[in-house]
Amino acid sequence: MREITVPPLATAPRVGGLADAVFDHAAEEPERVVLARKAPDGGWRDVTSGEFRDEVLALAKGLLALGVRFGDRVAIMCRTRYEWTLFDFALWTLGAQSVPVYPTASAEQVFWALHDSGVSACLVEHEDHAMTVGSVIDRLPMLRQLWQVDAGALDEISAAGRAVDDTAVERHRLALTPDAPATIIYTSGTTGRPRGCVITHANLMAECDNVLARYEHAFHTRPGDQAATLLFLPLAHVFGRMVQVAAVRGRVKLAHQPSLSATDLLPDLQSFRPTFVLAVPYIFEKVFAAARRRAESEGRTGPFDKAVDVAVRYAEALEAKAFGTGPGPSAALRVQHQVFDKLVYGKVREALGGQVRHAMSGGSAMERRLGLFFAGAGIVIYEGYGLTESTAAVTANPPERTRFGTVGKPIPGTSVHIAEDGEIWVRGGQVFSGYLGDPRTTRSVLRDGWLATGDLGALDEDGYLTITGRKKEVLITSGGKTVSPLILEERVRTHPLVSQCIVVGNDRPYVAALVTLDPEAVEHWLRMRGRPRVPPPVKLLRDPDLEAEIRRAVIAANTQVSQAESIRTFRILAAPFSEEHGLLTPSLKLKRKAIEQAYTREVEALYQS
Repeated sequence: MREITVPPLATAPRVGGLADAVFDHAAEEPERVVLARKAPDGGWRDVTSGEFRDEVLALAKGLLALGVRFGDRVAIMCRTRYEWTLFDFALWTLGAQSVPVYPTASAEQVFWALHDSGVSACLVEHEDHAMTVGSVIDRLPMLRQLWQVDAGALDEISAAGRAVDDTAVERHRLALTPDAPATIIYTSGTTGRPRGCVITHANLMAECDNVLARYEHAFHTRPGDQAATLLFLPLAHVFGRMVQVAAVRGRVKLAHQPSLSATDLLPDLQSFRPTFVLAVPYIFEKVFAAARRRAESEGRTGPFDKAVDVAVRYAEALEAKAFGTGPGPSAALRVQHQVFDKLVYGKVREALGGQVRHAMSGGSAMERRLGLFFAGAGIVIYEGYGLTESTAAVTANPPERTRFGTVGKPIPGTSVHIAEDGEIWVRGGQVFSGYLGDPRTTRSVLRDGWLATGDLGALDEDGYLTITGRKKEVLITSGGKTVSPLILEERVRTHPLVSQCIVVGNDRPYVAALVTLDPEAVEHWLRMRGRPRVPPPVKLLRDPDLEAEIRRAVIAANTQVSQAESIRTFRILAAPFSEEHGLLTPSLKLKRKAIEQAYTREVEALYQS
C-alpha cells in the first residue's frame, strides 16, 4: 500500500481560537473539576472550570495592561507546571502567540529562539532561567519585559489588570480566527539550527479534536468515570502542548509534574492516579526495568521472566484474534495469565497509579515486545508517530486493532503517502503553515499540500505505518551498502544495561556502534553479583562479564538485519550522551554529527585492525 486516507471525525471550527474552550466550558459547567494543582503538602487541589476561567481572564487583563497585544509573541521558559497552561491560555485569549523554550536550553539556544521569533516579553520559571536570558538580553532589543514565576510574576501581572474592563479582553478573543498563529515551536535541531514552526489555532484544533473523537473512550479506566491525566512531558515539546490543549478542550482533568525522574514521577502518579497517560517509550522502559530489578533483588527473576513471556504470548494471541488470524488465548494461557495478574501485572499497573488501562506513546520508536508486555499486563499502549511540523500525531494505533511494533494508521482527517524513495508524506488539518521567516525551507517540505517528513517508512496491507529510518541518517558503507541505524539502535537499547546506542559506519568498511550504560542498572547488576561498590569507569569498561552482556545485546540486534548491515564491533563509553554536552536534543534525540565529532578517537579505534 502506498497511500491511505482516514476521514475526519471532528468539524473544523470556522471562527474563534483555543481560549474559547476555557470560557465556553466555564459558562456551561462552572463547577466541573478540570485541573489539579500540587499543594504544598504534596496533595492535589482541584480547580473548577469557573476558577480556571477567572484566572485566565485576570492574567489576560494584566498582560493587556502591561502592553501585550494581539499578534505579539511572548516566550515561556519553564518546566511542565500549572502556571504554563494558565499563561498559554491567557496569551491565546488576547490573540498573542507563545514561544516555548526548553528549560534546559543554553544561552545561545535561548538567544536564537527569542531573537528569531522577535518576542517582546518572556516568562521564566526561576532565577537561573532569568540569568540565562539576562546573559543575552543586550542582543535582544525587542525584549521589553522579563517575568519570573517563582518570584510571584503571575500574581503581579494579574494585579496590574484589575482596572482593565473584561470587555477589552473579550474584543481581543472574539477577533481571533482559526488560521491565526497560536505558537511558534522550534524543532529539536538534530541536523542544524532549530527552525520555528508556525502552528495555528486551527492546527491544534484539528489535531486535538480528532484525537479526542477517536480515543475518548480510552481515556477512562471504566465507563462513566472522569478522565484524568498527569502531564509530565515537556510543554516546550509539541507532544506535551498537544496533550495540554486536548485535555482542556476535552474536559479531561489535567495535572502537571515537572520531572521525568522516577524518584519524582512515580509518587505523583500513585497519588494523582490518572486514568490514562501519554508518554515517550523511555518512561515505559524505566517502569519495566525497575520492575525487573525489583524481582531480581527479591530472588524472583525466573518467575518474573515467565510472567513477561506469558504477558507477551497473551497479548499476541489477542492481537491475532483482532486481525482474524487466531482464536485468542488458549484456556491454559488464560489461567497462567490470571495467576501472574495478581503476582506481577498488578504491581506494574500500580507503578502508574493503579487506574491506567490505556496509554499513548510517541517521540521515538517502542520495541514491539515491550508493547506486548504492557498490553498483557493490562495497559494497552497506542504507539503513534508525528513531528513538530504536524502538531504531534499523524498516526496512532486504533484501540480495537492495535498492531504492536507499528505506529498505527492515520488519525482521523489525515492522509499518509509513501513516496518513491520511501519518504513518508502526510496531509491534514494539523500540518503547520510553514517555518517562521524561512519560505525557502517551507517550500522544500510543503509540496502541493503534502508535508515531506524526512522519515522513511512503509504501509502494510492494512494501512499500518512502520518507521524504518530517517533520510538524513541513513548510512552508506564504503562497500555501498545502505543501512538504517534506527532498527539496530532500538534493539540494542532493549538490554537492561544499555542506556543509549549510536550506530556508525558512513563511508566505512562495516557497521559499528558506541554504547552507553544505565548507571542504575549497572549498580544493580554489580550488586546482584556480590560487587556492591561501583569501580572506576575505566576498570568497569574492561570488565569481561559486562562486555559479554553488551555483546549479547548486539548479537540480538544483528538478527534483525542482514549480515552486511550487522554491527561488527562496538565500544562501551564511560559516560552517557547528555544534553549538557550538546550531544542530545532537549527531547532526548541523538545529535549524530556532534557525537561522532566528540568521540572521534573512539570511532577511529573501531576501524583499526
